[in-house]
Amino acid sequence: MNQLQFFNSFSLPIYKLSQLGANWQWREFDSTSSCLWECISIGVHLVFLGSLLIQILQSFVSWIWNSFDVESKSTDQAAENCPISRKLSVSYRAIVGCSFSMLVIHVLMVFVLQNGSVSHCNSRIEVLSSEITRVIAWGGAIFAVFRVLRDKSVKYPWILRGWWFCSFVLLIVHVGLDAYFGNVKHLGVQVQDYAEFFSILPSIFLFGLSIYGHTNIVFNVHNGLEDPLLTEKCLDQERDEKDSPYGRATLFQLITFSWLNPLFAVGYTKPLEQVDIPNVCKIDSAEFLSHSFDDTLNFVRKKNNSTKPSIYETIYLFGRKKAAINALFAVISAATSYVGPYLIDDFVNFLTQKKMRTLSSGYLLALAFVGAKTIETIAQRQWIFGARQLGLRLRAALISHIYQKGLRLSSRSRQSCSSGEILNYMSVDIQRITDFSWYLNTLWMLPIQISLAMYILHTNLGVGSLGALAATLIVMSCNIPMTRIQKSYQTKIMEAKDNRMKTTSEVLRNMKTLKLQAWDTQYLQKLESLRKVEHHWLWKSLRLMGISAFVFWAAPTFISVTTFGVCVLLRIELTAGRVLSALATFRMLQDPIFNLPDLLSALAQGKVSADRVASYLHEDEIQQDSITYVSRDITEFDIEIDNGKFSWDLETRRASLDQINLKVKRGMKVAVCGTVGSGKSSLLSCILGEIEKLSGTVKISGTKAYVPQSPWILSGNIKENILFGNEYESIKYNRTINACALAKDLELFSCGDLTEIGERGINMSGGQKQRIQIARAVYQDADIYLLDDPFSAVDAHTGTQLFEDCLMGALKEKTIIYVTHQVEFLPAADLILVMQNGRIAQAGGFEELLKQNIGFEVLVGAHSQALESIVTVENSSRRPQLTNTEKELYEDSTVNVKPKNSQHDLVQNKISAEITDKGGKLVQEEERERGSIGKEVYLSYLTTVKRGAFIPIIILAQSSFQALQVTSNYWIAWACPTTSDTEAVIGINVVLLVYSLLSIGGSLCVLVRAMIVAIVGLQTAQTLFTNMLRSILRAPMAFFDSTPTGRIINRASTDQSVLDLEMAMRLVWCALAIIQMTGTIVVMSQVAWEVFAIFIPITVACIWFQQYYTPTARELARLSGIQRTPILHHFAESLAGAATIRAFNQEDRFLKTNLGLIDDHSRPWFHNVSAMEWLSFRLNLLSNFVFGFSLVLLVTLPEGTINPSLAGLAVTYGINLNVLQATVIWNICNAENKIISVERILQYSKIKSEAPLVIENCRPPSNWPQDGTICFKNLQIRYANHLPDVLKNISCTFPGRKKVGVVGRTGSGKSTLIQAIFRIVEPREGSIMIDGVDICKIGLHDLRSRLSIIPQDPSMFEGTVRGNLDPLEKYTDQEIWEALDKCQLGALVRAKDERLSSSVVENGENWSVGQRQLFCLGRALLKKSSILVLDEATASIDSATDGIIQNIISQEFKDRTVVTIAHRIHTVITSDFVLVLSDGRIAEFDSPKMLLKREDSFFSKLIKEYSTRSQNFNSLANQRRE
Repeated sequence: MNQLQFFNSFSLPIYKLSQLGANWQWREFDSTSSCLWECISIGVHLVFLGSLLIQILQSFVSWIWNSFDVESKSTDQAAENCPISRKLSVSYRAIVGCSFSMLVIHVLMVFVLQNGSVSHCNSRIEVLSSEITRVIAWGGAIFAVFRVLRDKSVKYPWILRGWWFCSFVLLIVHVGLDAYFGNVKHLGVQVQDYAEFFSILPSIFLFGLSIYGHTNIVFNVHNGLEDPLLTEKCLDQERDEKDSPYGRATLFQLITFSWLNPLFAVGYTKPLEQVDIPNVCKIDSAEFLSHSFDDTLNFVRKKNNSTKPSIYETIYLFGRKKAAINALFAVISAATSYVGPYLIDDFVNFLTQKKMRTLSSGYLLALAFVGAKTIETIAQRQWIFGARQLGLRLRAALISHIYQKGLRLSSRSRQSCSSGEILNYMSVDIQRITDFSWYLNTLWMLPIQISLAMYILHTNLGVGSLGALAATLIVMSCNIPMTRIQKSYQTKIMEAKDNRMKTTSEVLRNMKTLKLQAWDTQYLQKLESLRKVEHHWLWKSLRLMGISAFVFWAAPTFISVTTFGVCVLLRIELTAGRVLSALATFRMLQDPIFNLPDLLSALAQGKVSADRVASYLHEDEIQQDSITYVSRDITEFDIEIDNGKFSWDLETRRASLDQINLKVKRGMKVAVCGTVGSGKSSLLSCILGEIEKLSGTVKISGTKAYVPQSPWILSGNIKENILFGNEYESIKYNRTINACALAKDLELFSCGDLTEIGERGINMSGGQKQRIQIARAVYQDADIYLLDDPFSAVDAHTGTQLFEDCLMGALKEKTIIYVTHQVEFLPAADLILVMQNGRIAQAGGFEELLKQNIGFEVLVGAHSQALESIVTVENSSRRPQLTNTEKELYEDSTVNVKPKNSQHDLVQNKISAEITDKGGKLVQEEERERGSIGKEVYLSYLTTVKRGAFIPIIILAQSSFQALQVTSNYWIAWACPTTSDTEAVIGINVVLLVYSLLSIGGSLCVLVRAMIVAIVGLQTAQTLFTNMLRSILRAPMAFFDSTPTGRIINRASTDQSVLDLEMAMRLVWCALAIIQMTGTIVVMSQVAWEVFAIFIPITVACIWFQQYYTPTARELARLSGIQRTPILHHFAESLAGAATIRAFNQEDRFLKTNLGLIDDHSRPWFHNVSAMEWLSFRLNLLSNFVFGFSLVLLVTLPEGTINPSLAGLAVTYGINLNVLQATVIWNICNAENKIISVERILQYSKIKSEAPLVIENCRPPSNWPQDGTICFKNLQIRYANHLPDVLKNISCTFPGRKKVGVVGRTGSGKSTLIQAIFRIVEPREGSIMIDGVDICKIGLHDLRSRLSIIPQDPSMFEGTVRGNLDPLEKYTDQEIWEALDKCQLGALVRAKDERLSSSVVENGENWSVGQRQLFCLGRALLKKSSILVLDEATASIDSATDGIIQNIISQEFKDRTVVTIAHRIHTVITSDFVLVLSDGRIAEFDSPKMLLKREDSFFSKLIKEYSTRSQNFNSLANQRRE
């Protein structure tokens, strides 16, 4: 080549490019001109080389400039002196190899073209110029690749990535054009085609790297200063790579998902456990994502200068990079999916004109088909995996922020957002938002798919494509009103679900109260009525989804009939090739049409859920500035409140606390007392910053520890609850145990402090829970202690020990504010605050307040009266000497049980050993099936409604649709002529009429199937829900003691949602996909039965892959479901104890725990979705192989062997074979994953039930019990089979119409005895008789409805005052007012505007604990049973109110049996009989007078201690003051 020729090779293409805009009609430069694309290639190469040259010049200028800068020069030299080692990544080495291979290929092409080889472009100069610029460009690219090492770049430069991207696009265009020229212009395979074929793999690899961008090269700078830091960083990176196979995967492994192979190897040999699953990589970890989302949120907040940043903008910024990569893969997948329909007409023409065409052009067509399908497979798998990964990241980020918000919610926000609603946000709403991230890619694919479809139709049918466009737009526009309606339905469904879950959470939390009051049936009906509302909206939504399904399946029919009808009207000739290409395109159009309603529905659901989450995240938080923290060096006061005004209700701004002025010096002991509802707990809340501050200042100096009135105990063991995140120090720990009187309790537990505590401390007594949380506070070693009624739940002896050893011993140097109703603990205080109506009415020392004589003496007077009554009984019972007769009488009437070495004790020792082996576990691991999911699960689901009678109808309807669809396509392919010259067999009008009738018939079959599925699916979900609900509510309390609420909530929300909206469709889609694939195989085998030769072994391989995949995926899905529960459970616990967590400054630890739980769930979930892509990728490749084999077979068979029209029909169906085969397996696997929700719900539908509510042939008389005599005979009780007896050989009789007091040390079995009377726990041995009726032989409802109880933990339900007192609506308003007046609440309720309709928020949080106990008393007063049980009923009530209540009980229940458990001795001193329990045995049982006759009796010691305690505390106070 001479110089002029070389110059022309560059100048001519540029000149031609400049003329393109002026002359579009120029023949050589149309859109399919190979020469045009050669010119474009030259332009791209020159742009790249120019950009590279500019960058090199810029670097050169920068180097010259720096050489004159002495400071920078010295810095550079210093840097160069540091030895640098580098570790080249596999991907970098592959890039070098690929770049050199591309260079070699194009150098060879230059030599080949020089020797006169022919190309598709007629202009040899342009082709040669293009190749030369390619060679130079690839040389420049290699230079840029090596510069990456010199520059120590973390990412490849944008110029290089842009070049790789553009070269890939140009290569794809060239391959497509070559295929076009080879078929249309009947050209053979050229040398250029071979070069492009060998360039495909390197180009694809480089294209992938252009998107990924990271070099993965590790540079280590070795200098003394940085070595440790770099080593640590490298160790972290190595650890991350080791723990996460995905994080260290090569590009090939990422494409093929082979990084999962080690996990499959483990999962195939044994059921996977959580420890077998690798970690997610760092960028997918909850900690990283939470921080990233937090940064994005703060960025949006600053950018918009808003306190409430947009959740939509935050999500967009957070996920935009990953979403953009997914979108690119989705667009490539959509674009390549239309290559097949585009080439069908050419393929039919090839088969028709086989004699005139070479086999190589046919093979090239087959290669184009298969190549496009392979690229589609890779891109599709990557975008689906990427979308799932983006969903995981969104879920982790949002859950962590919902949790963070829960810890910061203000009291008002907490009341407006129930725990059930917040759990719904976490379980359902987050799922819907993450689901939308999957549908998001449809937004980018839709325009590409529709545009390409219209282009193909226009190429084949010309103006007739306008009919297709119009029909497509009509079908898609039908979805818009349906989506709007669907959105409104989704909103209603979520509201109904919120209400149901809120009530479900409340029922589960108060299950013991419901059973004790015999209200479980009533609340079951309430839950069923709430479910009925949800069912109503679900049916409407599913009905609309059925109509949408009809539109989806009928869309190709409608579009094809419309399009062919327009063609007939416009006299456009319909040949077999054109018709088949159009049909294939219509089938491809089905995907975007189907995705649009799904997209719009997901958009509607996602919008509703995002709005709900945004609304929650924008809720008010606790005031961060309500408390000013002061250094301890500059003040002597630990607490200062100056003119404080606080309110729980910001709407009315009615002050809950007003004119609060308080100064507490370091080390002071401050007691707070007052009547019920006077503001004692609110005073502590204002110091904690929990209540909204309206005005004034609060200053705190030092760390805080808080003990709430209602014990908050975490699930776990006792030791964990006490340490509460602190390091274990044995001396400090043992000192804490002793100070909190826990040593004896731990001796009784077989596993000591490692004994597991059930949810909310369910297996601990009230006193034990209280002392555990006091020990938690003591162990913190804080400066300020805030104790809210710490002595109410403990007995007198333990209370004394706590006060002396703990408050005045271990905490003697600390500042303490303690609320108490027990006057005996007041004298020792340095300062006593008397609260009244939200104000500090009096303040001073004990003696000082008594002298003021303005209210304090009322509280003290009530206590003094109680004390006098004890002293009176005590003095009257003392006798100097008992006669022999009296001794005998005393010994007969007093039961004094001592431990004996009996067979019973041997059994106890065995049980204790068993518990030790079990690790003291009460809460067992969540039930998890192992191995394959049993057929009975599928059968149970399928036969729930009418024993599965509708299943054959559904299958028949879909099979009929498939048969009619195949027949209609077969008909039109057979009836249309193969070429324009061939004469039509039948008139086109008849052809179109028959086709239309067949298609419409098929569409109607779909409508029938869709509606039946909607009806049967929802009815099945409803039946299973009802069975589960009834099974749970009829379960014994032992089930609730050992089952965290989160497990039940998980099934009632997440699993039930799967049954409501997904399960039926998943199973139906399995059947549909199998039927569709069967139809495709039948069509293909009709044309070329030889396909079976390859199809059978490929099918065997597919089945093997599925069987290899299933064990791993099944266990991953199960573990994913199980690991979701701890997140909800931990969140529910954290919400309940948010005030305590904040007081101890433990937010960070709890947030970290939450992030760990999220990762524990992400691990199986991420690997489960990855495993699905692993399988789908392999199945797609296998089906592509079958399709390719079929095409080669059709090309190779001699002419005349097959009908070209039918061969085209086979290809039309075969194009979707890979999708269908993958869809079959994917749906089967997905259905198996989803059926786990059915399995989990069925588990809870078969819980062992309590005894029957009513036994018809053994019902007690209507007036039973009359006398109320309770007789215990050899009663033995245990909470679980593997736990020891709590009550041992209890034998005694409570006479009818008498008052019986039950006393004993905390944990002695008092509350268990009461539970036995109500059969909350069933006797292991022995019996309980009430008025001669064995309570174990009558129905539970008959028993519990005839008894009344005021429980230890007062429970209130969300609703109204009236609803809480009379949920069964049995009583009149007048009777309710009378009960309220008697329990001292009448005036308080009358003062409220709504009176009996006054609101009660979740858990009764807007009423004090004392007021809640009074409401429970009101329930008992209304019920008027013959037997009343008081279980610590007045523990949270002041002495004055307690005295009034005791008088009311004496009057109202004077002719009834009253059993009282109390720590306040004066409440049982007037009883007719006293039962003393010790370690689950009867220590003493007799009248108080008889028991007091012996000074060494347990009861006598208790009385003596109580009566002398006030004097002790007075002397203790005097000693402290001295």
